[in-house]
Amino acid sequence: MATITDVARAAGVSVSTVSHVVNGTRHVNEATAALVRDAIERLGFVPNAVARSLVRSSTDAVGIAISISTNYYFNDIVSSIERACAAIGQLVFLCDTQNDPETELRLVRELVQRRVDGVILAPSCDPENRAIDYLKSARMPFVLVDRLTVEDADGVCLDNEAAMETLIDHLVGHGHRRIGLIAGEPGLLSTIERVRGYVGAMRKHGLEIDRSLMSEGNANSADACQSALEILGRADRPTAIASGNNLATIGVMRAVRDLGLRIAEDLALIGFDDFDWADCFEPRLTVMAQPSETIGMQAAEMLARRIKSSTESVRQVRLPAKLVIRRSCGCGGH
Repeated sequence: MATITDVARAAGVSVSTVSHVVNGTRHVNEATAALVRDAIERLGFVPNAVARSLVRSSTDAVGIAISISTNYYFNDIVSSIERACAAIGQLVFLCDTQNDPETELRLVRELVQRRVDGVILAPSCDPENRAIDYLKSARMPFVLVDRLTVEDADGVCLDNEAAMETLIDHLVGHGHRRIGLIAGEPGLLSTIERVRGYVGAMRKHGLEIDRSLMSEGNANSADACQSALEILGRADRPTAIASGNNLATIGVMRAVRDLGLRIAEDLALIGFDDFDWADCFEPRLTVMAQPSETIGMQAAEMLARRIKSSTESVRQVRLPAKLVIRRSCGCGGH
């Protein structure tokens, strides 16, 4: 295997000149740089990534700590982040936190120890924010995604309260007054904000907030199904249900099937996340589509800026969602 000394000898330059060309640490005139690049290609020289990172104080790698195994929604965000990072030459290390605070903290520590240049984090429901505090103490550039659990850190997510309010407005506009809620995973900021949006919208329309029609935390589709069975199994069941995420929507649909009800005819259903198969059901699902690609792209761009400058003002962005009207809400969308 060719060494940097071999390249220097073949190009007729010093080892330090080769190093400057490879690492971009100092300007080298174009004619000399061309000789070095030609020698590198002829000899098949592969720079040592670790050595380069020590010279440049950069690994050209970022970490993503996100609960990708518990919610399909994060797949699109991660894909968008990876594309944005690849476009500027950054490698991505993906860590699955499983929405578990202990796992999250351990993985964030390992990313820092592996000298990544920055971290994109979807915080779990840790009330102590230990992973965030660790990133701060390590002076590691980081960006929050999906859940802005602290105010003094860069981040991008959905405007959850406004999105849920839009869902309730849509149902109320079609005559519904008893509207149930099957929220997402308990303790997560996104769940808390969507519950807040539901309550605010019901009050805005002067409707009773019946806590017995609300299930404010469901960790998975099975939990959501059980909650929906209890709410829909009562004599005075709601005429509509809003679900807090795609897993909650699936749980509600299972409960509707088990009770022999018909979506759109017996119950209006409307929820979050326009996952790939949302329009494959019959009736097709009316959903609040989150701008996943934009969230991921902006998170990657924020992190790149923060890596370059630690003195920039903190930016937190909340993006609007889009109501995709199909048929599950009972209004015959298209």
